[in-house]
Amino acid sequence: MRLVPASIAALAAACTLAASCSRYSGTPAVRADIARNLLIVTIDTLRADRVGAYGYARARTPTLDGIAARGVRFDRAFATAPITLTSHASLMTGRYPPGHGGRHNGIGVNEVPTLAGRLEAAGFATGAFVGAFPLDHRFGLDKGFQAYGDRMPRGPEGRPANERTGREVVDEALAWLAEHRAQRFFLWVHLFEPHAPYGDPGDKRPVEARYDDEVAEADRQVGRLVGSLGADAASTLTVVASDHGEAFGEHGEIGHSIFVYDTTLRVPLILAGPSIEAGTVGADVSLADVAPTVATLLGVGTFDADGLDLGAVLRGSTPAPRELYAESFAPLLDFGWSALRSVRADGLKYIAAPSPELYDTRTDPAESKNLVTESAQRTASFVARVDGISSAELEPSVAVDSEAAGRLQALGYTSGRPQNASPRADPKDRRDLVARLAQVTSGELSGPALESTLRRILEIDPQNPQAHLRLGYVLADSNRCAEAEPHFRSAIAARTPTADAHLGLAGCLAGARKFDKAADALRDGLALEPDNPVVVANQGVVLSDAGKPLSAIPLLQRALALDPDFHQARFNLALAFARTGQAASAAAEAQELLRRLPPDAPQRSEVRRLLAAVQ
Repeated sequence: MRLVPASIAALAAACTLAASCSRYSGTPAVRADIARNLLIVTIDTLRADRVGAYGYARARTPTLDGIAARGVRFDRAFATAPITLTSHASLMTGRYPPGHGGRHNGIGVNEVPTLAGRLEAAGFATGAFVGAFPLDHRFGLDKGFQAYGDRMPRGPEGRPANERTGREVVDEALAWLAEHRAQRFFLWVHLFEPHAPYGDPGDKRPVEARYDDEVAEADRQVGRLVGSLGADAASTLTVVASDHGEAFGEHGEIGHSIFVYDTTLRVPLILAGPSIEAGTVGADVSLADVAPTVATLLGVGTFDADGLDLGAVLRGSTPAPRELYAESFAPLLDFGWSALRSVRADGLKYIAAPSPELYDTRTDPAESKNLVTESAQRTASFVARVDGISSAELEPSVAVDSEAAGRLQALGYTSGRPQNASPRADPKDRRDLVARLAQVTSGELSGPALESTLRRILEIDPQNPQAHLRLGYVLADSNRCAEAEPHFRSAIAARTPTADAHLGLAGCLAGARKFDKAADALRDGLALEPDNPVVVANQGVVLSDAGKPLSAIPLLQRALALDPDFHQARFNLALAFARTGQAASAAAEAQELLRRLPPDAPQRSEVRRLLAAVQ
């Protein structure tokens, strides 16, 4: 997850005559009607109807509205999936999910060509900076980017965080941009606001009000990016889009990823730049159209894609009739339910499911009147169309690794419990369970409300491993380890793919001074995640607290070898050295920790106390 160093551009020969030099040293001149640079900003989970340019009266989106005012706003743009990685992969490759292979978060994109790869080959400096773990470089979207900033901070318990603020992302992007302005550049910035949880759930304001705050913060960060372009703004093609929307109870859904209604498939899409006249496009378009369109606008030739080059549409032409595809395999991969696939064409939208659905989205944008029974012939035509794009099943593929699965689960994207049920359940029939799970994973619940919801989930689905795991931590955090232990053990018995349940169980056992049993739980967790520094460090902590600090030292050192910025491991290493009488080594580790900690870190006082004790 570390930033991949950008390749060093070759130095251009010095100009001897001022008149022969472009203002961009070492870069060929670009025609005035061709965009010189590309800036793509994706705002995670942004509904189109929460942007001022799309008619939202309470919007605080002056930057997005300004870009729309000088560019083209697509009123009916749709994602290919309501899932972060899948949707971004379509935007960056121009392919529908069957073509790029990233059918769900955690499932890597295949070797299909990417927009970044095309532009890197054309001489662009390419940099990407993302705000959340689903877009980690391990999943394949780093291909073609010379720099890929995806390093997340660590949380209070030592685990890597799964997201970071938009300000942090933009700070990193601006530093990269300052070093690459002399070249043609492609900069992609992903902002995780306004993904749940929205702001501080503890302030008790309505969810949608806090969501609007997050949208406003994303707009501010886009403003910093666009403002930094200065004179280069006129020659930069700017694309702003979302990967999917967010449901606030529509169709019984909270959040996103399961259903393929337009609540979560419709997204804002805005293009502005050289030769693009201001206007609005009402035709149906897909995020898969972005890559082939910008390739042409940048003058790098055609781009092989499922999507279409919308250049003629930008010039006022009406696109030829076509069909757009979207899907969600989250129900299948997370729960063993039926996948959902959809095709829209001729003003109609068909959803392939055990109980299929057909809507006239022009007259029924809320998708409230199912027309399937009104026209068997029309429905049969759509069945053939959707089956021609993708089967409802998936071929066996590489499994998501344990660490990735756990971090995605923490963001609410996967339960990690596929089932081989036949016939498969229709997700519509599981709305109550899905909604309650979304409430939990959104971060909107805490305290008694969270505990009550988890218990209700287990009444509906007694074997749900994520509910057992989360309830175990809720109970342990409120000093009820005797109640928590059975839930951790149930999560372990259900083969949750991470060591989180083992860590929770070990914490309870160590708190009861059952150090040998805690060590056993951590050993089993390490079998699942052999290189997880949190598990390794906790093995050391258990040994040190059990009176065996000398045996703990190699484990804590290994944890730091895996992650030198694991501050909790370094503190416990200093403590273990102190307990063995190695005062100089303890002081050295404490001093190194003070060097690494931020100046305002609250842990500094505790580290200073340890340092004073050993000096």
